[in-house]
Amino acid sequence: MERFLWMLAVGAYAVLVLEAVAGANPWPAIVTGAAYTALVVLGAWLLPGRGPVWLVAYMLLQIGLGFVMFSAAHASWGGTLLLIVLVVQAAQLLPLRGAAVVALVVPLGHVGMDLGEGVREIAGMLVASLMALVVTRLLRREQQTRVELALANAQLEELATTQERNRVARDIHDGLGHYLTTLQMQIRAGRALLDRDPDRADEVLAQAEEQAREALSEVRRSVSALRAPRVPLSERVERLAREASQSGPPTSVEVRGASRRLAPDVEEALYRAAQEGLTNVRRHAHAAHAHVLLDYRPAEVRVVVGDDGCGQPPDRSGGSGGSGGFGLTGLRERVTGLGGAVALDSVPGKGSTLTVTAPA
Repeated sequence: MERFLWMLAVGAYAVLVLEAVAGANPWPAIVTGAAYTALVVLGAWLLPGRGPVWLVAYMLLQIGLGFVMFSAAHASWGGTLLLIVLVVQAAQLLPLRGAAVVALVVPLGHVGMDLGEGVREIAGMLVASLMALVVTRLLRREQQTRVELALANAQLEELATTQERNRVARDIHDGLGHYLTTLQMQIRAGRALLDRDPDRADEVLAQAEEQAREALSEVRRSVSALRAPRVPLSERVERLAREASQSGPPTSVEVRGASRRLAPDVEEALYRAAQEGLTNVRRHAHAAHAHVLLDYRPAEVRVVVGDDGCGQPPDRSGGSGGSGGFGLTGLRERVTGLGGAVALDSVPGKGSTLTVTAPA
């Protein structure tokens, strides 16, 4: 905006000089016009950010000098344009009321003319001043809006980056973190049994090896999810069921309703719920069969993981300890944060059912 103002001021002064040299005595208009233009340029450079005293003093000085210049230029077009430039500068530097006062005062440079001609010139310059004020304020508002929009976009990008970083950290903690914790415990138990019970130690270490393979698979799944396009939730659950069937009881999948794309955080929560449920079935249920239901409803989506295993006593039904790759506590935190719900129903000798509902 400052460069635009300088260009207007220099252009208006050039018009004033061209008009002045065509007259008999051009120097008063040229000199006063040069001083006025120089103050416009200096004001555009020095005044932004100054207090109201500086701004009011500058405007009073420029209005007085402008009237002298306008009179010396014999109310020429160049002098009129330079006064309009002051209105533009006032619209940039002053609040709207102050800029409006300048726009109303500037046309008074025509005072002293014949009544009829003076009224016409004042009316015409008043309209021009108000138009310059409105256009400049609109340009200033548009510039401020663009700055605010750029700032808002930067904040949104930062928020999205933070949310993605938190999501990845949570996934590492809930998935890989569990496997590594369990692996550490199994290795420690194996070392403790190595001298007393080598066969039992070998069994524990074999379980640790299985945990290590699962941890590696978890890393590969996470990297694949980051690199590849989003896979529909139903396909991810079916693939999870196939993997669970290879190292646990046969697992079937049922999809009800029309499969549709969900918000990424909702899909991830439902997928992790299925993963948690099937992990617990494989490790603790001693089940002959497991079943996953993916139920697409109009306003919500449910994942239900059930088995026909041993179940668990009522005092353990409220949580899954650290057994799952997710943990029931972490699962509840994630799902309730989305406005959903988690329920675990377990009957000793008849199996368990994990139900997770999320808004869609």
